[in-house]
Amino acid sequence: MAGDKKKVLEAETFDFKETKDGRVMLYHQGRLIETLTGRDAEKFLKRASSVDHRGLQLLMAKATKNFKRGNERSSKK
Repeated sequence: MAGDKKKVLEAETFDFKETKDGRVMLYHQGRLIETLTGRDAEKFLKRASSVDHRGLQLLMAKATKNFKRGNERSSKK
């Protein structure tokens, strides 16, 4: 798959759970990263049902909005 030079998507680092009220909880290595609600959750579940394992990992990585791009750092105060 293009864009996965480090083979990150082969590892099962992302996971998700659907709640009874229609929310989708996205996890990375067991930690809650993002919660999708409403239309975003519906689109995610629709796409997730039609992709393979690697595609699902990529879909979850994209849905977390690049949380590993520096925005997880705290301020230097």
